[in-house]
Amino acid sequence: MEYILETKDIIKDFPGVRALDHVSFQVEEGEIHSLCGENGAGKSTLIKVLSGVHPYKSYEGQVLLKGTEQKFSNINEAEEQRIAVIHQELTVFEDLNVTENIFMGNEIETNGIIDWDLMYKKAEKWINKLKLENVNPRTKVKSLGMGKQQLIEIAKALVKDAEILILDEPTDSLTDSETEILFDILNDLRDEGVTCIYITHKLDEVFELCDSVTVLRDGESVGSDKVNNLEKRDIVQMMVGREINQRFPERKTDIGETVLEVKDYSVVDPENPDQFVVKDVNFELKAGEVLGFSGLVGAGRTELVNSIFGAFPGEKSGEIYLEGNKIEITSPKDAINQGIALVSEDRKRFGLIPTMDVKENTSLAALQDFKESLSLNHNQEISKVRDYIDKLNVKTPSIREKVSKLSGGNQQKVVLSKNLMTQPEVLILDEPTRGIDVGAKYEIYKLIQELSKQGVAIIMISSELPEVIGVSDRILVLSQGEIAGEFDNSETRVSQEKIMMAATGGN
Repeated sequence: MEYILETKDIIKDFPGVRALDHVSFQVEEGEIHSLCGENGAGKSTLIKVLSGVHPYKSYEGQVLLKGTEQKFSNINEAEEQRIAVIHQELTVFEDLNVTENIFMGNEIETNGIIDWDLMYKKAEKWINKLKLENVNPRTKVKSLGMGKQQLIEIAKALVKDAEILILDEPTDSLTDSETEILFDILNDLRDEGVTCIYITHKLDEVFELCDSVTVLRDGESVGSDKVNNLEKRDIVQMMVGREINQRFPERKTDIGETVLEVKDYSVVDPENPDQFVVKDVNFELKAGEVLGFSGLVGAGRTELVNSIFGAFPGEKSGEIYLEGNKIEITSPKDAINQGIALVSEDRKRFGLIPTMDVKENTSLAALQDFKESLSLNHNQEISKVRDYIDKLNVKTPSIREKVSKLSGGNQQKVVLSKNLMTQPEVLILDEPTRGIDVGAKYEIYKLIQELSKQGVAIIMISSELPEVIGVSDRILVLSQGEIAGEFDNSETRVSQEKIMMAATGGN
């Protein structure tokens, strides 16, 4: 059989680490082929080889397109062969509008002049096809949420008339309805003969969407098969090299006294001062407790915790008490000084400085702990960073490695390390396992359990109902900015149906 795309014995080395070790896989024309593996397994490195980001001669082995070896020197040469990539980290230009982003580098010209009228017309068709509500061709991208920006990124790839479309974790920033739209588009593209390589850690998506799957582990290809021949446990076992019998660690925590109390808390929508994004919220958080926040997208969960942390621009009212003492928080620095830490849902924008290395990112929020007179005790700083890197099992060749070169999951662990280094009394986790594979998720769950045993009070926001149920002692459900339900989850696990009923305003 002649495959549309094939790799043979790809080897890719970075200083101190082999990212790909004799990786071979084959993709049939017109199929959706899933590429699975834990964070750091080599998935993103492989697609960078396929798309010319890692040029020919920077790796060993062969990349074949319809049986012919390709020697891409850059991304443009791959795109000329109709290979388009939608990377995990967005590359939109926030200060440009939707049309300018969609056609960036692929502008339509008439008689040597950019045809803006035609581009705006075509952009409108894509906006309608992607069902982007309240968006027009001239909308500035910076005014859109991450989910809509992701769909703009997808449109940008599709206008290049790709024959092979590679998508790296495309649904991580999408709502359920946006994911359905994407799946409809990918199914239509398959019917039109477009081949897709679909990278995801969400096994439900593999079984719903994909025809075949290849699994990478520790830089090696460990198995390929048709999805119909497999069950979830088969893929999980290939990914982690072992069976995972429990998705969540058993919770056994002694919950202490109230640490954080929020009273009559409201937050105004900064874009519309006549509306509230959070309204009259009251809750308590106890030492050693994991308090889960559930609710539909737009329910106000992120706005609530960002406002408490001093990182949301909307005007707020109400009171916050820490260990019985009323506190005022006007900035993240205030929150950190009070012993409150926040792991943001958007690690790229708010969690990391990509130009800095692993050490600098990890110690950034706790530098005052290493002050000695007018300088820093760098030996103490390095020792502490290594402790956290080892504790969270961050896969990096060195603490001097640029954080931008790590996989998404390992970047998330660096963000966690940075916040834990401040030794918070209250830890807020907003979608802490977004973009993290099944094996690494379990590590995060164990870490949450260990921290709660140490008495840390934890708030965890999650859009995955099994996760919020599996990890939390108590669950608050938000709907339209208000608390719509509260469930004790410590003895008998609450059902997903009850949470969804509260989130949607049902009885």
